[in-house]
Amino acid sequence: MPLDTWLLYLLTCFGIAVVPGPNAMLVLTHGAMHGRQKAVGTISGGVLGFVVMLSLCATGLAVLIQTSPTLFNALKIVGGVYLIWLGANLWRAAPITFDPLSGQASGNALLFRQGLLAALSNPKALLLYTAFLPPFLDSSRNLLVQTLVIVITYAVVEFAVEYLIASAADKVRPWLARSGRLFNLICGCFFVIFGVLLPFSS
Repeated sequence: MPLDTWLLYLLTCFGIAVVPGPNAMLVLTHGAMHGRQKAVGTISGGVLGFVVMLSLCATGLAVLIQTSPTLFNALKIVGGVYLIWLGANLWRAAPITFDPLSGQASGNALLFRQGLLAALSNPKALLLYTAFLPPFLDSSRNLLVQTLVIVITYAVVEFAVEYLIASAADKVRPWLARSGRLFNLICGCFFVIFGVLLPFSS
């Protein structure tokens, strides 16, 4: 991939990564509840999910999604249900506490799995990648190398942006110690709204 094309792709990746979405909200939530370091598990899971989607786009599976409205609608419903489930769990969660021992109930594996599923359960991301990838691919060059560059670049950008989100959330922990229940309610509402709207989005 030529340097000028890669720089344009890099800028595009930053634009996509900073747009608020379900994964960003999940990282913000986990950063505030468990701290920046434990949120790395959530971030890693989400990035892996996005890498899988990018890889699917590069290998042509996204074409099947675009040409099968029934499959796409089924995936949207599954994704919406999962987001609603995350929101409902936040509503039922106890107020946030900052006793170091309390964070052990949410292990890194659980946070990683939630981040991964949040990314994989959003089929709109698959279509987004399908839409913006073609201009950066050159059929006259090695497609495998181009795919690796595309996937690695996006993964690094997404991880960096979400880590900054988790770091910012970590700094508001004193406020959350006083308003943990309200924070859970607000974040849960965002997840439920995402989940309800996703199956009806075009």
